[in-house]
Amino acid sequence: MGKAKNLQTGHIGLNVTDLDRSLAFYCEVFGFEVLAQGKEDGRRWAFLGRDERLVVTLWQQSEGAFATDRPGLHHLSFQVDTVEEVKDIEEVLRRLGAGFAYDGVVPHGENTSSGGIFFTDPDGTRLEIYAPTGANPAHAPTENAPTCGFF
Repeated sequence: MGKAKNLQTGHIGLNVTDLDRSLAFYCEVFGFEVLAQGKEDGRRWAFLGRDERLVVTLWQQSEGAFATDRPGLHHLSFQVDTVEEVKDIEEVLRRLGAGFAYDGVVPHGENTSSGGIFFTDPDGTRLEIYAPTGANPAHAPTENAPTCGFF
């Protein structure tokens, strides 16, 4: 086993098909700021974050849509403090016309209080925003398996 005592996720890099569209989406939904940006033709990118902390990088270097049937990224999950915050973000997503896997806030599993919303970005990348409590007493949409694994 490695010697790193405080290993944590750094930032998340996503390939996108249209940088302007993805920038607008991620800034509106997550409240990210553009920390840096490359605008050269054929080499467009953006670094997004909060309080100068890098969270997501966008790279305009792909075509098509997110492939759920290929090995690689399954989904990205972001935690907020309260289910009310999840619901506020849900309203923003509905206004933007985002696609949802389930209707409203759902728990991560039957009889669990953590849960959130499951949706896609403009390129079809699966995303989740959840709170550690407040999702009960709703029924979990996936029986005998984690909700976030099967959308």
